[in-house]
Amino acid sequence: MASFDDDYVVRTFSPALVDGKPDEATAAWLGATRIGFHEKADADAVRESAIGSVDDGRVFTGVYPRRPVAGGLDETWPVGTFTGYTKTINVGGGRLVDAYLVSDVTVRPTHRRRGMLRTLMTERLAAAAASGHALAALTASESTIYRRFGYGPATRKRTVVLERDVPVTLLAQPTGRVEMASPTSLAAIAPRVFARFHETTPGSVDRQGQYSNLYNGLTYGTAKPDDELRAAIHVPDSGEADGYVLYSMREEAGASVLEIADLVSATADAFLGLWDFLGSVDLVQRIRWSKAPVETPLLHALTASRSLQTERESDHVWLRVLDVQKALSARPYARDGEITLRVHDKLGHAEGTFRLEVVDGVGHATRIADSAPASLELDAATLATLYLGGVPVSVLGEAGLVVEHTRGAIRLATQMFAADRPVYGVTDF
Repeated sequence: MASFDDDYVVRTFSPALVDGKPDEATAAWLGATRIGFHEKADADAVRESAIGSVDDGRVFTGVYPRRPVAGGLDETWPVGTFTGYTKTINVGGGRLVDAYLVSDVTVRPTHRRRGMLRTLMTERLAAAAASGHALAALTASESTIYRRFGYGPATRKRTVVLERDVPVTLLAQPTGRVEMASPTSLAAIAPRVFARFHETTPGSVDRQGQYSNLYNGLTYGTAKPDDELRAAIHVPDSGEADGYVLYSMREEAGASVLEIADLVSATADAFLGLWDFLGSVDLVQRIRWSKAPVETPLLHALTASRSLQTERESDHVWLRVLDVQKALSARPYARDGEITLRVHDKLGHAEGTFRLEVVDGVGHATRIADSAPASLELDAATLATLYLGGVPVSVLGEAGLVVEHTRGAIRLATQMFAADRPVYGVTDF
């Protein structure tokens, strides 16, 4: 049987534009991703993705066949794709840490089970670790793929539905006011609002360049105006806008449904004020939001709390710890203490025994001899899941993912890793 290298060549390159259009390699790479995700591959969609990729500083990696089949896609089209770029993630306490974001991971259906994903992931994670990244992150189309590479689900999201069978009223009246706005006006407002949200929300990932289309009221992938999109902003009693919502209307089984495309708030008043507005929009039977936090103040703010139902809940951002010492030393802690972690990592990046000492909420992690006794034992994926504090260490212990060797260590770690605010994010990538 031929080896992987005999059949394929792996190429890494930066996407490029020539006279505002993607060059041949960039266009073919983006076209290949659209095969994987069943997306339109027209010239407008490919061009817009190329522009966003260049703005983000993405690096493309493709697996190319050495001997393409006559009549099939030629050798310029990769059979496997992978892209990476750097954005910040909020690890708590307003601390923003550079993370290596992984996206557009595809393998052509005709070339699966040939080691392509493992080759791409291991090589690019090694490069990210060598460049100094402490964390990698991705959002997964399936929940069974990435744990073997050391990723663990670190944030979750919900699709919630607010039924309008009774009037939507709040128990407490938020301050400020809400005004309708043109979607195109958000280009000057949304980035500033999101920056404030990002700085105060653990688990938030900074947004990529293609969100500018949404902020300009354009349809994703075409850069054409979205005539169905509506916008509103929340303005406090003094100062600039601190929240916004983008939404559109659709018919669903005879009911008018208000679909939220994006809702970002930098303050509690903005969040409640926007929902107070949404609940007052006429000719609406139902409101749906697919990026709601698991812990939402809306549930407790509604007079009729049973009107808010969870339609779906799923994992959102998956983290991967590449440098345990840097990662553990980067985030704040809710309690002082000392704990020793024995981490297993098949790829080697997080493998080892580490002592975490926290004084006045500041952590300092050092690697110690593997022969030293460990308080807790876990794998790299579990470390990633508990890292932000979105899942208590005690819950992971009860799931059999954290083994306690020192009595009381799970309880101490649960208190130490507790997040200062609910872990949440609204960025897809």
